[in-house]
Amino acid sequence: MQQMEISNHVAKLLVELSKSQDDEIGDGTTGVVVLAGAMLEQAADLIDKGIHPIRIADGYDQACDIAVAELDKISDTIEFSKEETSNLVKVARTSLGSKIVSKAHDQFANIAVDAVLSVADLERKDVDFELIKVDGKVGGSLEDTILVKGVIIDKDFSHPQMPSEVRDAKIAILTCAFEPPKPKTKHHLDITSVEEFKKLQTYEKEKFVEMIQQIKDTGANLAICQWGFDDEANHLLLQNKLPAVRWVGGPEIELIAIATNGRIVPRFEDLKAEKLGSAGIVREMTFGTTREKMLVIEECANTRAVTVFVRGSNKMLIDEAKRSLHDALCVVRNLVRDNRVVYGGGAAEIACSLAVEDAATKTAGLEQYAMRAFAEALDAIPMALAENSGLNPISTLAEVKSQQVKASASEKGKLGVDCMSRGSNNMKEAFVIDPLIGKKQQLQLATQLCRMVLKVNNVIVSGADENDF
Repeated sequence: MQQMEISNHVAKLLVELSKSQDDEIGDGTTGVVVLAGAMLEQAADLIDKGIHPIRIADGYDQACDIAVAELDKISDTIEFSKEETSNLVKVARTSLGSKIVSKAHDQFANIAVDAVLSVADLERKDVDFELIKVDGKVGGSLEDTILVKGVIIDKDFSHPQMPSEVRDAKIAILTCAFEPPKPKTKHHLDITSVEEFKKLQTYEKEKFVEMIQQIKDTGANLAICQWGFDDEANHLLLQNKLPAVRWVGGPEIELIAIATNGRIVPRFEDLKAEKLGSAGIVREMTFGTTREKMLVIEECANTRAVTVFVRGSNKMLIDEAKRSLHDALCVVRNLVRDNRVVYGGGAAEIACSLAVEDAATKTAGLEQYAMRAFAEALDAIPMALAENSGLNPISTLAEVKSQQVKASASEKGKLGVDCMSRGSNNMKEAFVIDPLIGKKQQLQLATQLCRMVLKVNNVIVSGADENDF
């Protein structure tokens, strides 16, 4: 949606709505757009009947409050811990079921749960997404995707003759230039003879050797530098048996520092043994017959930094897998924050729709029309699910609604659309669940958008033809 070229102003608002849901919750972006579209469609019918937009907006607000309260009523809590993660895996699997990666959804669900729990603080109910890096490389299949308890960077050792593996690595993380110091004045040096050039060359070499020795004296056996160094310095590093990596980007440098418990060193004079990072193994990873290599830093001092390395047959598949994984990570993150859930398959929407319809009949005034319209808009989600599953949407919705009305209080909110034709539409038994905070956010964002659109009387675009709108 972000890449669509849209001229319609309401459509632009829907794209922004989807982005807000993605930024805040990470999943449920399609549902929020479907819901908002259905609510706007219902509102247009009410305006045609002569009901004022402000009365419709007020009715929608009342209906939204009732629906959110109903979600709280029908919600359940799911229990999990760092040892017992089966419930979290099932939730992540639900999120991945509708994505392109669904054929590997078991593997991706386990990766998402392991990644989130590695960086989560369960006591504070907090997850730092900055510590989860998702990277990808074309080649292999989706099943080759791995979770690395450490950092992967798209670099290799600076010299091909350097060892491809360093064990018990003590890492000097440098953001200063690996070169002889330059004068801070604007003077320039004139070299008029071969002897003077050789003297300068000798000085440069001495300085390089001095810098390399300074790194080795701290106990470091690997240097990671944000900047580059020339071939002479590279050769001297090889001679002095100090493996090095150059041109490592700023975000990667930060992740390496966090993962290895090292300190970033901005000046050579500040380099000390206590500022070194430590890792069990730093190795080069090769890919099939290609000459491409990546560097893997594993068994780090701080295991809270993790990297998901996605493989796939083409770039489009990898990008889609990354987006799917982002949704699964967000779902698990949301459950760490708040472990209350509602049931999917349209069950929660139908329960809210029935609650709003019931409240509408008890409401005096024109708002009851808007509340009924809100209830009909909520039905758009289960109808879309039924239609996409090859079922008759109207008869399926009517059947599930009647079942929910007749159901006991404990069963209400658990009966949805049987998309997989299992023979049972109890979503608790099928473990089709959504985090409560995501579902609440969907209702609130869609209602806010409708309220904003209903309050717009006219759109005037400077310099545009009046027939454009």
